[in-house]
Amino acid sequence: MRPSTLRALQRAAELTRSNRLVEAMAVAEPVILAADPDESQEIAQWLTEHADDFVREPEEH
Repeated sequence: MRPSTLRALQRAAELTRSNRLVEAMAVAEPVILAADPDESQEIAQWLTEHADDFVREPEEH
């Protein structure tokens, strides 16, 4: 997976945890739609492995 794709997915997870779902979708959707079949598979695997990243409590800064 391209580093930019991973960063977008990680940012989408952060935004989702902060109840900013519309922004999360705006970040993740373009990279998901632009992915080739191989990267799409990697994205699906990452989402499966990191589902908790989208629902756990936001980290304190």
